[in-house]
Amino acid sequence: MSSYFTELAQQYIDGEWRPGTGSWDIIDFNPYDGEKLASITIAAVEEIDQAYQAAQRAQKQWAATNPYARRAVFEKALRLVEEREDEITEAIIAELGGTHLKAGFELHLAKEFLRESVHLALRPEGKILPSPVDGKENRLYREPVGVVGVISPFNFPFLLSVKSVAPALALGNGVVLKPHQNTPIVGGTLVAKIFEDAGLPGGLLNVVVTDIAEIGDAFIEHPVPKVISFTGSDKVGRHVATVCASLFKRSVLELGGNSAIVVLDDADLDYAVDAAVFSRYVHQGQVCMAANRVLVDRSIADTFTEKFVAKVRTLKTGDPRDPGTIIGPVINSQQAESISATVEQALAEGATALVHGTTTDNLVEPSVLTGVPADSALLRQEVFGPVAFLVPFDGEEEAVRIVNDTPYGLSGAVHTGDVERGVAFAKRIDTGMFHVNDGTVHDEPLVPFGGEKHSGIGRLNGETTLEAFTTLKWISVQHGRSGFPF
Repeated sequence: MSSYFTELAQQYIDGEWRPGTGSWDIIDFNPYDGEKLASITIAAVEEIDQAYQAAQRAQKQWAATNPYARRAVFEKALRLVEEREDEITEAIIAELGGTHLKAGFELHLAKEFLRESVHLALRPEGKILPSPVDGKENRLYREPVGVVGVISPFNFPFLLSVKSVAPALALGNGVVLKPHQNTPIVGGTLVAKIFEDAGLPGGLLNVVVTDIAEIGDAFIEHPVPKVISFTGSDKVGRHVATVCASLFKRSVLELGGNSAIVVLDDADLDYAVDAAVFSRYVHQGQVCMAANRVLVDRSIADTFTEKFVAKVRTLKTGDPRDPGTIIGPVINSQQAESISATVEQALAEGATALVHGTTTDNLVEPSVLTGVPADSALLRQEVFGPVAFLVPFDGEEEAVRIVNDTPYGLSGAVHTGDVERGVAFAKRIDTGMFHVNDGTVHDEPLVPFGGEKHSGIGRLNGETTLEAFTTLKWISVQHGRSGFPF
């Protein structure tokens, strides 16, 4: 077992590793075998305040630091992730049940975002804008917001913490990170350790491992953070947005999804099957962009279904430490029970199980369901597990209607032999991201990532990260003399 779980089972506040003062411990379990990995005394409201105060104190000097000097921290952090890749992989497998494949996917993206942060330190640019007033110069400065609060989820905890933490720091902000209770090390203190070892000044990044049962809304209500970056469910996201709006804070919300992969009548079926199986079952389906729904033109549905089911049956479920495992455990027993209940509800509503996986502890085998009634709520909600709904359609008009018939709008994909037909289809879908002849699960450092409807507010990556974690200030200079009416 990685030494991270003994070394990093603490709070990280103002450059110091220390226990929390909360009223109970979070026990960090391996979701596959139930092994206790760590015990962490949670942070109380007092520690939340100390973390934010530390970030605020350290941020002023950090923002004034030459961006070329700031950049060196991210270059070192990237090197450290590369050097420690085996240990981090081991931690991902142990703490969240990620397979070797999934850990590699997560680390590849995390390194890409760290590379982008190296450049992001130099990206903020000012402008001089013309004025209708003679002698006036309008200067536009892009400045850090100050302190950013980051709340990260359990499914891709290392990546999704790094994705907000690194850009926010690179742009001159301080950060307080609250990882998910199920992934406090990989999503929290491991990130702090990498930046500490990379030479980030103490106090700039703080990690508080805690629970809302202890702190309530203190993390988002605290007066110091100007932006809250939250990744998680739309239910919690709605609450975060409401609290932030009432306090005039900015929120960046990356929420759930109910994506569809659509197979049109002229698609390459074998390729579409590969894309659909990956898009649904990667990391046990615990991905916001996962293809909950697989829509297939009725004229090719029988052939596609046969190939899809055959491929799903080859997916090995079991120990995530085994390199041959594709489906590891889901994060906890509540998730396992919820996924099983979803399958049973679909069957009770009249669906047919083409593959009916069993559930043993947190191991949930893949299921493939067809014939889910068109009016079923299951087709409109996020299913965070290895369950695929196959839905036939008659023509593009019906496909567009079905894809859009959900409160979510995060990702999606369409397969067709005609790329421009695919692009025209994609334009009709109410979603933040859509892919032609590919899977639904993608994230890239330069391309705006985010959703429509209940899938979130705002975007991250590239230029949109600048918008998320900086603010604009107008300073005018009158070189002549203004005229005043009195």
